[in-house]
Amino acid sequence: MSIDTTGAIRETGPTEKSTPAAGTLATQGVREARSNRNQVWRRFVRYKPGVFGLVFILLLIGCALAAPLIAPHDPFEIHMRLRGHAPSSEYLLGNDSIGRDILSRLIYGTRVALIVGIGATAIAVTIGVTVGAIAGYFGGWVDFVLSRLVDALMAFPLLALLLTLSAVFGPSLRNAVIVIGCSIWASYARIVRAEVLSLREFDYVLAARAAGASDRRIIARHIVPNALGPVIVLASLAIGGVIILESALSFLGLGVRPPTPSWGAMLADGREFLRRYPHIAIAPGIAIAVTVLAFNLVGDGLRDALDPRVTD
Repeated sequence: MSIDTTGAIRETGPTEKSTPAAGTLATQGVREARSNRNQVWRRFVRYKPGVFGLVFILLLIGCALAAPLIAPHDPFEIHMRLRGHAPSSEYLLGNDSIGRDILSRLIYGTRVALIVGIGATAIAVTIGVTVGAIAGYFGGWVDFVLSRLVDALMAFPLLALLLTLSAVFGPSLRNAVIVIGCSIWASYARIVRAEVLSLREFDYVLAARAAGASDRRIIARHIVPNALGPVIVLASLAIGGVIILESALSFLGLGVRPPTPSWGAMLADGREFLRRYPHIAIAPGIAIAVTVLAFNLVGDGLRDALDPRVTD
């Protein structure tokens, strides 16, 4: 019931409310989140090398998905008469030591590089964020035990650990993803732990705890989302390093099983013919270098875009 401007009394309808609707508050929250995303994107596109890296990565993803359509030849087809054949109009990058088309194998090798790079990084981020969040939130003996585990893993030589695990579990694409992912998560755990140590004292976390929210809900809904900024930057920078690790394992024969095309394995095939057929090793070497550079440029752009100290 309300009084209008003429002084008459009228009933307030069910659609009329004197307080803001809950839907309005939700819409406002969505708009703020969208505004933050737009702000991050504007900061990112201002860094032109990062845009170049992103475009190159998108092209790599397109090549990986459309490899059967764009590869000019069968990557497994052997032509012994074309062993070490130089680049030509039919074979743009030439042929390898047993006559296979280098360009086709390079295109198919993009799949291995991206699967290992993104897959292993995803595993590392999942383990690292979980361990770091638990250690930072609970503290005490839990933090002590998990921190010592992280220290022990970071103190172990990474390449030696990868070679040992790869030799134990055997060379394959799946094992390469799992072995690398389970060996590089310590740095993510350290970063997340440091973030959580400060976030757990914020007012909204204390309010959630006072409201009776469980520790798991507080960590998943309030702690981890606010600690992901540095993790995203580190992950984008780390993908290039993971691609190098996979290439090193394949170069040593402990990565992807031949004849599956892998940039590291292609480098290994060409190392014995560097003087006679240098093009065999040049193509995969350039592919690795440019891909790693692209991911590093994207990581630099994200670092600037997600930095709260940077203003538009």
